[in-house]
Amino acid sequence: MKKSSSAAFDLADGLHSAAIHLLRHIRKEDRAAGIGPAQLSALSVLVFGGSMSLSALAAAEQVAPPTMVRIVRSLTEQKLVRASADRRDRRKIVISVTARGRELMLRARQRRVQALAERIAGLDKREQDRLNVALAALRDLLDAWPNSSAAAKHPND
Repeated sequence: MKKSSSAAFDLADGLHSAAIHLLRHIRKEDRAAGIGPAQLSALSVLVFGGSMSLSALAAAEQVAPPTMVRIVRSLTEQKLVRASADRRDRRKIVISVTARGRELMLRARQRRVQALAERIAGLDKREQDRLNVALAALRDLLDAWPNSSAAAKHPND
């Protein structure tokens, strides 16, 4: 692993802290979705990443397969996803989002984005311009990340 400079480490530390705090603030909007954060996160992966196997979904969410089984079971009971046998290998299960699940996820995302947009609208033009420059730098950083997935860089994710 490459050793980072003190300035790079301090910037990374500040960015990490700011990102976590920002997400905590806008995540409060997720309560209106009526499902838990783990379920909403899995639903987001399916909405923006497409149908996938249970193991791929567990890997994307960085949870153990038994945990993902419980999450998918709950989402299935709420008719937000459907689980079906893979056409090529009937032993495998493919998880797909339903229209109801997609709508719920998109409404939740809209509430988070709206809450953030309201805060940004309160900033002056100079601060908004600075955020645009920072956003471009963050996208460049993600583009250069080894093994980054296209879903992680999706502009609407």
